Amino acid sequence: MSLESVADAAIKENLEKFLIVLSVSLSVATISKIFTWFRQIPYTLLLVIVGLGLAFLDIRLVNLSPELILEIFLPPLLFEAAWNTRWRELKENWLPVSLFAIVGVIISMIGVGFALDEFTSLSLVTALLVGASLASTDPVAVVALFKELGASNRLLTLMEGESLFNDGVAVVAFLLLAEMPVGVHDFSLSETLNRFLTYVGLGVVIGGLIGFGISYLTQRIDVPSVEQSLTLVSAYGTYLLTEELGGSGVIGVVIVGIILGNFGSRIGMNPRTRQLVTEFWEFFAFFVNSIVFLLIGDQVKFSSLTDNFKVIGIAILAVVITRFISIFGLGNFSNFIAESKINWREQTVLWWSGLRGSVSVALALSLPIIVPARQEIIETVFGVVLFTLLVQGLSIQWLLNKLNLIGDQPLRLEYSELLAQKVALNRILNYMESLDKSADFNAQVYQAEQELIEKQLKNIEEKIKELTTANPQLKFLPVEQLRETLLNIEADTYAEFIRSGRINDNPRSLLKEMLAKNREIEFKQEAIQEAIQEVIKLEAIKEGELSEELKNELNSLTELPQSPVET
Repeated sequence: MSLESVADAAIKENLEKFLIVLSVSLSVATISKIFTWFRQIPYTLLLVIVGLGLAFLDIRLVNLSPELILEIFLPPLLFEAAWNTRWRELKENWLPVSLFAIVGVIISMIGVGFALDEFTSLSLVTALLVGASLASTDPVAVVALFKELGASNRLLTLMEGESLFNDGVAVVAFLLLAEMPVGVHDFSLSETLNRFLTYVGLGVVIGGLIGFGISYLTQRIDVPSVEQSLTLVSAYGTYLLTEELGGSGVIGVVIVGIILGNFGSRIGMNPRTRQLVTEFWEFFAFFVNSIVFLLIGDQVKFSSLTDNFKVIGIAILAVVITRFISIFGLGNFSNFIAESKINWREQTVLWWSGLRGSVSVALALSLPIIVPARQEIIETVFGVVLFTLLVQGLSIQWLLNKLNLIGDQPLRLEYSELLAQKVALNRILNYMESLDKSADFNAQVYQAEQELIEKQLKNIEEKIKELTTANPQLKFLPVEQLRETLLNIEADTYAEFIRSGRINDNPRSLLKEMLAKNREIEFKQEAIQEAIQEVIKLEAIKEGELSEELKNELNSLTELPQSPVET
């Protein structure tokens, strides 16, 4: 058989395996959305479970070259997370996010590394490699669950922000450590720190140049498919170029994603294009995650996991304990320094939801074949990842319920749907009123349909009333949505001025300042009203009824300005 025939057969075999992986992963994702019982489990966890089933049956789907793992999987995963990160919310929580992402990675890496070095036969460098692989958190399954259950935006921002930046720090640390077992570099604290800063610095500079360059390029293009392609090229291109120049491709991709998602998409893309690009990256990240999480389960060797049970068990304990130290220690430090106000319930959820996933697996699989104890590192990382996904991942919803951190997202969605139906039916009635009722118009049919619509409208209004009576907080939902819309309009207006060259930078948000003042007044009013109610209760208990003098004093307290303008 000729070399060309062998190559063609290999390509065909790999293509068939890839199509099987794609078919299985998309089938699992579809099933998870169709059947009610499966909806309780995030689709990424279902993929791992299916992969485990395939591994148990000894069906191996695909093997990828270690050199290609990071280049294929990391850029889209990082770019999608960075693109969807809102700079405004990230900036408000910059201190805890920075502490969790930088100091937390160091605590995790050193804690896991020294625990494995002390209590197992692994060498220190090998143990630190395991620690660096497991230092990065994967919030895919957790964030999807948070959004579905209506957890607070604060938790979402902390989870996504930490994961976005700790990926970069963990990958750089891992790559520096990976050179030591093969003799490329010996460990030196000063040299390692210098190379770390060089890696990160080049990543920031190159990512910033490409991000702002693509942003201004999209100002001169108004073709959605081209702008979509530019984001894809920027993700992979930044990673490859930065790595080629000796920097951190991971940091470069994160910087590009944040710039394009928060600046470039505002000044260079119209709202429709922004939505198309966002949907494209959501699908692409889903696609890559589907493959990675299926491979996590598929690549497991049960005999190896059993043989390395002690090492995996110690690694699991070390990961859980170091995560506890990071979240509670750094969280309370942030509360003390910057008054972050991350309460113990939120800290508990952040601790337990520190799942490990696609990045950890990609790092472990990317180790060169010549690295000693490579297989042991992979098996240890796989074992810990499986524990976090299957044990912690499946118990997070229970923990949110116990800590009363599940929001009212289902109620908000129901309320929004009822409001949409009310508006739609009112528009239909207005249209029917404007019809030209000529002689050939069937008045009976018209009247019957109008009465039917009015009856349905009345039912919806009653449902809205019942819902707001039982849940008074829903009355503020339209105001919240209006404020968000107004802030977007302001940001889009500034972007238009930048795009036309009339201004160079975004001015400060006047609307945000006004809304913040208004919220402060509202909070004061609520606090005073609560205090008044308490005084009324105490006075009533003490004297049986309120004196006229006290009534007048309480009434005077309620006469507060209603808006920043009045203030």
